Amino acid sequence: MATLSTKPSQRFRLSDWNTNSYLLSTNAERQRDASHQIRQEARVLRNDTNNQTLWDEHDNRTRLAERIDTVNRWKELLDKCLTDLDAEIAALAKMKESAEQNLQAKNLPLDVAIECLTLRESRRDIDVVMDPVDDELRKEVEVIEATKKALQHKIGQAFEQLCLLQEVRQQLGSDHRGKMETLEIDRGCLSLNLNSPNISLKINPTRVPKDSTTLQEWDEFSQFNKDRAEAEMKAATELREAIVLTIAETNNELEAQRVATEFTFRKRLREMERVYSELRWQEKNTLEEITELQADIRHLEEDLRRKLLNLKLAHTRLEARTYRPNVELCRDQAQYGLTDEVHQLEATIAALKQKLAQAQDALDALFKHLARLQADITCKANSMLLDTKCLDTRRKLTVPAEKFVPEVDTFTRTTNRTLSPLKRCQLELA
Repeated sequence: MATLSTKPSQRFRLSDWNTNSYLLSTNAERQRDASHQIRQEARVLRNDTNNQTLWDEHDNRTRLAERIDTVNRWKELLDKCLTDLDAEIAALAKMKESAEQNLQAKNLPLDVAIECLTLRESRRDIDVVMDPVDDELRKEVEVIEATKKALQHKIGQAFEQLCLLQEVRQQLGSDHRGKMETLEIDRGCLSLNLNSPNISLKINPTRVPKDSTTLQEWDEFSQFNKDRAEAEMKAATELREAIVLTIAETNNELEAQRVATEFTFRKRLREMERVYSELRWQEKNTLEEITELQADIRHLEEDLRRKLLNLKLAHTRLEARTYRPNVELCRDQAQYGLTDEVHQLEATIAALKQKLAQAQDALDALFKHLARLQADITCKANSMLLDTKCLDTRRKLTVPAEKFVPEVDTFTRTTNRTLSPLKRCQLELA
C-alpha cells in the first residue's frame, strides 16, 4: 500500500510567502531611492564645493590684490613724507608758548565760577534750589574745563611734535622698509597658482604668529607715522592754525558762556526782587488782616460778655417768676417770651463762641503764615545779596586786576551800587 511522504521541515503559510515577496520588493525600491538620493547629494556637494573652492581662491586673490594696493598706497604716502622736518620748530615752539599763556588765563574764570558756586551755597531753606543760575555756573565750569582740556591737548600735541622731530625719520624709514618687504611677500603670494612648483602642505598654517597685530593696529601705526610726518611738513600751516583756531574757539565759548551766565544772574535777581516785593506786600496785608481780625475778636468777646449778661437776666427773671403764689403761677405770654429769649440767647452764645474759636484759629494761622513769610523774606534778602556779590565778583572777568574795586562789602554786607530793592535787604541782614 502506497504512503504519502512529507518533508520534515517548517511549513509557512501562503500569507507569509506573499508578505516576504512584498517586503523584498519594497525594500529593493527603498534601497534604490536611498542610493539615488545619496548620488544626487554627492553631485550637489561636488558642485557646491568646487564652486566654493573656486570662489574662495578668487576672493582671496582679490583680497591679496586689494591688500597690495593698500600697502602700496601707504608706501607711496610714506615716500612723500620723508622730507626735512626741522624748518618750523621755532614757529611751533612760539605757538605752543601762546597756547600755554591762554591755558593759564583760564584759571581766573574757573576760580570766579567756583567762588560764585561757593557763595550760593550760603543760601538758606527753600532758596537752596537748583535754579538756572546754578545750571549756568556748572555749565560754565564744564566749558572752562573743556577749553582747558582742548588747549592742553593742543599743547601736548605740539610738545610731542617738538620732542619727536629727530625720531620721526627713523620711524618712517622703519615703516617704509616694512611696507617694501610686505609688498614683496604679498606679490609673491599673488603670483602663486595650482601649477606653481613651490606649493606644499605646511604644518599648522592657520596659527596666529606671536607678534602679529590687528588690522586696526596696523592701520593706526601707519596713520600715526603719516600724521607725524604730515605734522612736520605742515607744522606752520596745520598745527599752528589748529592751535590758533582752538584758542579762538575756546575764548569765544568762554565769553558766550560768561554772557549767558551773567544774563541768567540778572534775570534771577529780577525774579527774586519781584518775589521779594510780592512777599513784602503779602506781609503788609497779612499784618493789616491780623490787626483787623484782632479787633473783630475783641468785638466778639465783648458781644459774648453782653449776651451772657442778657442770659443771666433772662434766667433770673424766669427763676423769680417760679415763686408766684398759687394760681398766679401760670404760663402767660411773659413766661413764653422769656423762655424764647433764653433759647435764642443760648443759640446766639453758641454761635458767637464757635465764631470766636474760628477767628482765633484764623489768627493763629495768620501769625504762623506771617512767620513763614518773614522767614522767606529773610532768605530772599540773603539770596539777593549773595547773587549781587557773585555779580560783583564776576567783574574780575572784564575789569583789569589793577582797577578792580569790590562794590559789595562781604563783611558789612553793604553795597555801593544803586539797587534800591536790595537796600532794605542789606540793612535787615547787616
